[in-house]
Amino acid sequence: MKNIAFYIASRYLLAKKGSTAVTFITWLSVGAMTVAVAAMFVIISVFSGLEDLNKDLISNLHADLTLKSASGKTIKNLDNVNKVLGSNKEISSFSRVIEEKVYISFNGKGDIAYLRGVDSAYIKVNPINKEVFYGTYPSFKYSNEVLMENTLDNRLSIPVDSSNHYATVFMPKPGTGIINKEEDIYNKKDILVTGVFPGKDQLDSYIISPIELTEELLSLPKKSAYQIVIKLKNPENADSVKQSLISSLGKNIEIKTKEEENAAFWKMINTEKLFIYLIFALVIFITTFNLAGAIIILQLDKKEQAKSLISLGFPLSHLRMTYFYTGILIVVSGVITGLILGTALCYFQLYTEFFRANEVLPFPVKIVGKNYITVALTASLFGFTISWFFSKISKEYITKS
Repeated sequence: MKNIAFYIASRYLLAKKGSTAVTFITWLSVGAMTVAVAAMFVIISVFSGLEDLNKDLISNLHADLTLKSASGKTIKNLDNVNKVLGSNKEISSFSRVIEEKVYISFNGKGDIAYLRGVDSAYIKVNPINKEVFYGTYPSFKYSNEVLMENTLDNRLSIPVDSSNHYATVFMPKPGTGIINKEEDIYNKKDILVTGVFPGKDQLDSYIISPIELTEELLSLPKKSAYQIVIKLKNPENADSVKQSLISSLGKNIEIKTKEEENAAFWKMINTEKLFIYLIFALVIFITTFNLAGAIIILQLDKKEQAKSLISLGFPLSHLRMTYFYTGILIVVSGVITGLILGTALCYFQLYTEFFRANEVLPFPVKIVGKNYITVALTASLFGFTISWFFSKISKEYITKS
């Protein structure tokens, strides 16, 4: 009997109907479901692409693991820390970093910048040297050779790799007491810009320098560090390596993964993604009322046939299943065609980059399996629920004239 119900439902969907209104509303329901599913799939795929884009944008801002002191800025027992890090087989490279705000001045222009002092191993953790598009990465032969973020360099109009043009960085001195002379206020140092790199909004107003420059400006002893950035052989093991290092180094050390360093940023991205999902889930829910209309009109159009089936002993429960299966077939047809259409649009964007956020940045798209599952389950949940609810036809409705 259940197979008969499914067969009748498939005939209702595929065969020519007795009423053009039924045909129209049925395929309108399929079309509406197709468009809603395709739209949801494309938008979720765009957000998946944005996640990868944002990971690339912040890849030069945070390492796989970042190690800091739990109390104070400077890491204590640095020799012991280096020994533990060097003996860990999961760690590929690590580098000392000291970062502070400075004031930079050149030719009457000034600006606030972030001075990040790094050692020569830094490019093994963050290959920022590969992003230098003008000039060269500092040779680390001299402590005052720096790499500067492009927009900061443009604002100050500092010539690149010019031995006749030096900018000056000022670092305020900590302490109390009476100021008797200019040197009591700050330390200063002339710097030579050897190259520029794109900050990508994440390293805006940054200056990359040898760590000796920051040690000198901050009056710190040699071999100091505010943090140690770590590159892992397998970034997916970040959490386990973090726990291993904490157990070896003790509670005086604080270690954060890349995701933890950007917790607020990722919370914002995930919140936006959740709201977009809820909005399109609501769109699909509203779209399923076309499905309700199709089932109701089908019941009205096939009322006489339903009477005949009931008279021949066809159970009412299976008649209800017939309408339910019809709704399911409409939903499944809409979901499949919607996912195919959405996939085609995503590949179109991937290969043509037709839709752009600005002149140089196309909307990123990433096709992943979980997006298919998310969209299909959302549409099926609403579609099956509506089909079940509106298939509950009563016997009195069939038998009354």
